Amino acid sequence: MGKPHLTSTKFSDLDLHDSLKESLEDNQYEYCTAIQEKTLPKLLAGKDITGQAQTGTGKTATFLLATLNHLMTVPVAKNKKGPFALIMAPTRELAVQIHEDAEMLGAYTGLKFALLYGGAGYGKQKAELEANADVVIGTVGRILDFYKQRELNLRDIEVLVLDEADRMFDLGFINDVRYLVRQMPSAENRRNMLFSATFSQRVLELAYEYMNDPETIKIEPEQVTGDRIEQVLYHVSKDEKRQLLFGLLKRENPDRAIIFVNTKREADDLYAYLGANDYKAAVLSGDIPQRRRESLLEDFKEGKLSIMVATDVAARGLHIEGVTHVFNYDLPQDVEDYVHRIGRTARAGATGRAISLACEEYVYSLPDIEEYIKAPIPVETIDDGLLVELVEPSREERRRSNNRRNNQRNDRNDRNDRGNRNNRSRRPRRDNAQQEGGQDNRGKDQGQNEGQSQPAQNDQRQQDQRQQGQSRNDEPRNDHNQGNQGNEGEGGSENQNRRRPNNRRRNNNQNRRRPNNRRRGPRKSNADNAGGGEKSDS
Repeated sequence: MGKPHLTSTKFSDLDLHDSLKESLEDNQYEYCTAIQEKTLPKLLAGKDITGQAQTGTGKTATFLLATLNHLMTVPVAKNKKGPFALIMAPTRELAVQIHEDAEMLGAYTGLKFALLYGGAGYGKQKAELEANADVVIGTVGRILDFYKQRELNLRDIEVLVLDEADRMFDLGFINDVRYLVRQMPSAENRRNMLFSATFSQRVLELAYEYMNDPETIKIEPEQVTGDRIEQVLYHVSKDEKRQLLFGLLKRENPDRAIIFVNTKREADDLYAYLGANDYKAAVLSGDIPQRRRESLLEDFKEGKLSIMVATDVAARGLHIEGVTHVFNYDLPQDVEDYVHRIGRTARAGATGRAISLACEEYVYSLPDIEEYIKAPIPVETIDDGLLVELVEPSREERRRSNNRRNNQRNDRNDRNDRGNRNNRSRRPRRDNAQQEGGQDNRGKDQGQNEGQSQPAQNDQRQQDQRQQGQSRNDEPRNDHNQGNQGNEGEGGSENQNRRRPNNRRRNNNQNRRRPNNRRRGPRKSNADNAGGGEKSDS
């Protein structure tokens, strides 16, 4: 077979649709991996599966082949319009990779695929949905957006796939996942597949809650990391860690390497040092705009960049062939992330090296990592040749690194300002009347303020500001009073809307006054007010 992670089971021996066998043959996929050998026969027989497997084990092809085979062999009811399959992933990179694999495996099926993920425009994605997509692949948030905008129909879903379910919990998506699943046909009326790198109790509860008597299949972590990934550990002080990393880069001379760090600040520092020492590198982290992210990954795949400095946002979902080395510059604080990180190398049966640097700041996680992978990581000593002298980045290079990060964050903030945070344009809405109604509810005090004349409101606020010396910020503001945003210091509470134009006192009696009291002129004293009250009561 030539590849140690493959089994003796051939795809041609499985009961797959001819169009799928043709695409497998075109791409020279002949033998199944362990996860494919164990799960595909059960999935093709209609059984629900929960599978434990890391990336790089062939799980993506497993659920794609099962999904596409179902759509090609089970007739669809005439009254159904689709989509018929939904595949949810926790990250954009993973969703994009699944979509690429789906188009490759489904090249001869005639099925249509839609890719939905955040950080990109809605237009193209909406067009793919409107083109009668059979399979929808995407991230949880964007799928939820389209559903609530009534652009995505979930009533006809026949196949549901949750990939990297443990990561969905980690990122806080699981409540949205549960909401979406409840909009679909019952578990008995659809095929269900759940894959996760780890099987925690919460993942198992999710499986039994929304699946139909699933069978559990596990591919243990040591089967992934033991043979094909050579693991090495260096104990080093924090002060010498950077010198050791560059010494290892010089000695190993990797064709394509990913350096994992725990913080964005550390990523910035390494990026500056890599540039100063003539390495072509880039930083991949969560605050990079999607177009820039895709461009960097494409350059990395094409060899224009040899090194990618990444935070754990890139630890899952990246499928890049030919990564020869993974450097854990910082040991991960989560033991599961160690397996996900080193899984970026030795993919599809290849071999790779995972080199970890354990300094005094992060070494505390080492015992847990070794317990999790059920093996000690071999330790190597540091010889003098590995601690190399570095060229310090210039002030300009450091400034460029910081500016790059600031620009990326600003781009992201601009998108958020235009999107979900303030604009609310992505919230569910049916028509213009509903949208206007939502605005009226959000600014319900506006109608009360309109009971006063505009000059009276201005005079009142100016008098209050002069009397107070500064504005009060502890009351909610009303941003719908036109022309008065500069005089909002008193806030927009209902009590303010009920005050007479010249009322300068703040006491409980003012809450009892009618909102439309237009009385002008000097206010009565407390004694007068009290007397008036007694007279009125009599």
